[in-house]
Amino acid sequence: MISCCLRKYYQFLMKMVCTVYILTATIGTCESASNRCTSSSISSCNDCLYRGPECGWCFQEDFLVGTALHERCDLVSNLIKKGCISDFIESPLVKVVVNATSTSSQVTPRDVSLHLRPGCEVNFILEVHQLERYPVDMYYLVDVSASMQESLDKLKSVGFSLLQKMEEFSSDFRLGFGSFVDKPVSPYINVHPPKIANPCSDYDIQCRPAHGYIHVLSLTENITEFTRVVQQQRISGNMDTPEGGFDAMFQAAVCQSHIGWRKEAKHLLLVMTDQPSHLALDSKLAGIVVPHDGNCHLVNNTYSETANMEHPTIGQLAEKLLQNSIYSIFAVEGQQYTWYEDLIPLLPGTVVGKLESKASNLKELVVDAYKKLLSEVELQVESLIKGVSVNVTAICPEGSTFPGLNKCRNVKPNEKVLFNIKVGMQECHGLGDEAYIFLKPFGFNETTKVRIQSQCSCRCGSPAAHAPGRCLDEVTPQDCENCKCNHMEKTKDDQLLRDCQADQMQPVCSGRGLCLCGKCLCDQSSLGRIYGKYCERDGFSCPYHQGLICGGHGQCISGKCECSSGWEGENCNCSVSTETCLTPDSQICSGRGKCVCGKCQCEDPRSSGQLCELCPTCESSCETNRKCVQCHLFNDFSETKTTQCNTTCSPLVHYVNHIFDSESETFKYCLYLTKEKCHYKFQMEPTFGEKQIQIFRYPECLTEQSYFPTFILFFILTVVIGVMAIGILKCIVMRENHVKGESPVEVYSLSTKKDYFPTANEKTVTYRRDRPGEMHIHIHKMPLNDV
Repeated sequence: MISCCLRKYYQFLMKMVCTVYILTATIGTCESASNRCTSSSISSCNDCLYRGPECGWCFQEDFLVGTALHERCDLVSNLIKKGCISDFIESPLVKVVVNATSTSSQVTPRDVSLHLRPGCEVNFILEVHQLERYPVDMYYLVDVSASMQESLDKLKSVGFSLLQKMEEFSSDFRLGFGSFVDKPVSPYINVHPPKIANPCSDYDIQCRPAHGYIHVLSLTENITEFTRVVQQQRISGNMDTPEGGFDAMFQAAVCQSHIGWRKEAKHLLLVMTDQPSHLALDSKLAGIVVPHDGNCHLVNNTYSETANMEHPTIGQLAEKLLQNSIYSIFAVEGQQYTWYEDLIPLLPGTVVGKLESKASNLKELVVDAYKKLLSEVELQVESLIKGVSVNVTAICPEGSTFPGLNKCRNVKPNEKVLFNIKVGMQECHGLGDEAYIFLKPFGFNETTKVRIQSQCSCRCGSPAAHAPGRCLDEVTPQDCENCKCNHMEKTKDDQLLRDCQADQMQPVCSGRGLCLCGKCLCDQSSLGRIYGKYCERDGFSCPYHQGLICGGHGQCISGKCECSSGWEGENCNCSVSTETCLTPDSQICSGRGKCVCGKCQCEDPRSSGQLCELCPTCESSCETNRKCVQCHLFNDFSETKTTQCNTTCSPLVHYVNHIFDSESETFKYCLYLTKEKCHYKFQMEPTFGEKQIQIFRYPECLTEQSYFPTFILFFILTVVIGVMAIGILKCIVMRENHVKGESPVEVYSLSTKKDYFPTANEKTVTYRRDRPGEMHIHIHKMPLNDV
């Protein structure tokens, strides 16, 4: 029940698509972000259109007079609300135009034009119709190495039976034949002369010489001729296991005229082998380092560059198979089936079949592979356009959809497959006025060409109602025809020409336009737009900064940037503000440089740093103001001389009674030494944006006499404290002896007596020399002798 509903939905959708998308255009979807249209950096119509698909530009001459140029860019609805007439709004439409006149039997539509703006996406439906009985060209490419003898014998008898079977699927069936072995160079073959002539000489068999690829029979409907050619084939031989299959496949794909591929037919390339193929880098084993050039090199139906060019890469082979709409069928013997099976994701339109012993299932393998290929409809997208994305969603006949996938399986003959194609544009850079995308169902000989026309630049035309000034002080030839020049209202032609000059010294229309009816018709330039009353403005001849003309802070007039307020420089990238150059004491660049474009340029070569604050060899503020302080000191702080000294000092000078030290390096005090071994303190301090010197009135003096009394005092104190410490220690010792009952004399005599005997409680420790490390302890219990 569900599948039935899906099928009905698919049929309904297909009818609607055919009606809406093929005969008319689709509607694109665009993001809406009004803030992108009102940026202050917008300086031209082209810049406005590039901001987003929802942006429009008003060319009405009296629109918002006196405001900034970027005010002309906004949402179309906002421009109308602000008073811009819709005829004067430049906002190209995003649309899809389908050429309904191009006919096709399999792929519809064949020709599509897309008008896109940055940030927009459009959709259209591509229909692929799989025909039931289609012309078929099948080219046999057979490995004729010695191990393929039995398969080659089977192929000699399969021609007629295969033709009869294929007549069920095709009313026009043709066959061709080619053979391959390997590159005839060492180490792939034995290069001993007898072995070159007969690779099978060791087995007493006459073999043909090894060859890269030989085209034997072009596509023909004469099965008798095909059978005769196959029966004449003989095996060959080589040394290594892999063969040169990719070399042969590539030549069979690109040599279209030699093989005889028909444009209106399905192209099948049947490769029969029992071994894998050499890959591109394998050729270096033979010293072949020239990459494959992708061209046909058949001379007398033999691949002439087999010993000179590398094997093609898998990518090159896939590209040529796709380009020439060729299906590949690998009929593989033995255990190499899995090796070729891994190629399916890499080679589009590929089927792998396992060839049984003596190729007994060759006919069935070919028929099954063909049916499988017809049951899959895969869409290939050829697009290398920067800034353009293509997304494909397959809508299969049973009604299922596969977003992001480009293939439907199990498609029956005469069923239709739909593909929803979504094309979006992200940017205009690198995209010309026209670019192309090709949509190619693999294996079909019909292709859909999608032409993309970018709507990234203004195309000013004559507005309705014959209103002049369509392009902001520009005029078109149509406007001139409709301006109804009245000789009673106009003066001589010279006067009309003067109306097109900014002044008498300037050329008419700045030399970049024509003067019509007293107004300038500006020239068209591929570099950008030329506009202005006298064609003096443009969007390309002035310097750029960070990708914006005049840095986004000015207008380009007569090739020079006119900067907005607060900006200067050739490309208006310099800010006139000096806030970023001020030090904490409100000094510009520490007084050692100037502020240019908001950054300090140090004029003193000894200074460095962001604010020129680093200068190890520069004089400090103390040294700089020493002469000024000296003037005041020599005049004894006389109030009458203060004014005179201040004229020699850049800062103001004040006398103070207190100076407080500060942790800040800026406000630490300085010392001025005098001959009397005194010093005065003075300090630099910014007050109300001006530098001032504060000098402490009272000096601090240090004399030589002041050191001697201090030294004597410390010396006496040290001696007194030492004597007192010795006396106290002596008293403590005497007291301890008195408590033990021993006189000081007895203690002294005992300690100095020569004859000494151990007491009853003493221990004597002896060491034995004969046994190092051994120690004996003897305890003496003898009584003490009388002294």
